Formats: sequence, structure tokens, C-alpha cells
Amino acid sequence: MPTCLPLVLRRCHACASDRFRANGKFRVNAHHKLIDAWLLVLCASCGDTAKLTVFERAQVRSVRPELLDRLHANDPSLAAELLQDPLLRRRNRVALDWDGAWRLDTGGSDHLDREAVDISVRFAARIPLRPVRLIAEGCGLSRAEVERLITDGKLVSAVRLTGKVSDGFTFTLKR
Repeated sequence: MPTCLPLVLRRCHACASDRFRANGKFRVNAHHKLIDAWLLVLCASCGDTAKLTVFERAQVRSVRPELLDRLHANDPSLAAELLQDPLLRRRNRVALDWDGAWRLDTGGSDHLDREAVDISVRFAARIPLRPVRLIAEGCGLSRAEVERLITDGKLVSAVRLTGKVSDGFTFTLKR
């Protein structure tokens, strides 16, 4: 589950840094019947502000009133929702850096001493992570041990465990 907002990967025009922090602040600008909205992000190095376009030149009537209220209130949960939106990231040509912005909650490791254990992993947010890393951290193993278990056929799953996933998956660990 996420612990904070991820860093936004984008080049700063002032200092050439490539990391920005989202603090949940928005800018909304109206032009008669048209409205613009941006998510403001701050350069992690120099503090310069950049804008991520939420919508541009939209008809005021087409924007849901509750969304407009959340924009005006600088709702941090809205910032988290918008950063998760692949359309917003693609439109603004940015990526997210989730390092240090998530934690793994396990139900305890007392069940790992059984012969075969079926484990289900659920994501509270769409955080792209390597299953090998999650399994190693959750089961108290090294990544090399997890990869050896996969090679030996003692760790099996319907999803590919060597790439990145952001959706829930299940796996079976055989001892």
C-alpha cells in the first residue's frame, strides 16, 4: 500500500533535475465558459514549480461539481488519484518513481513453515513492482533464493514473476 505520493519523473527546466514532488496543490483558471486545471509539482532539487495538465479548455458545465470542489480545496487524495491515471501521465509525458513510497503488509510469517502455501497479493494502489522483490520481502528470503525457487519449480504462479506487475496475483510456495 502507498505511504506517500510518488515522485514525478520529469526534467526541470531550471536546474536539469528529473524529480518533482506533488504536494496536492492545484491551480484552476476560468476563461468565461472554459476552464483549465493543473496539478502543481515542485522540483525536488531547486523547488521550481511545474504544472501537470488535468484538463484544458474544458466547458465548465462538463466538469462535475464535486471534482471542481475537490480541485478548489486542494484535495491531496485527488492528487493521488490523478497521478495514478495513465491518461494524465501520458498527456503530460511523465512517469512515477515509487521507491520508498510504499510498504508491504503481511499477515505474518507463521504460515510459511507448511509444505505448500497459497498466497494472494493485493495492491491498494497501482504500484508497478517486481513480484520477486515482494515475495522476497514478504517471506524473509533473498531475491536470489526466490529466483532459485522459481527455477526449481517450487514457486509457481499464473503471472510472470520476473517482470513488473501492478495488479493482484497469487502464487504457490512449495517447500
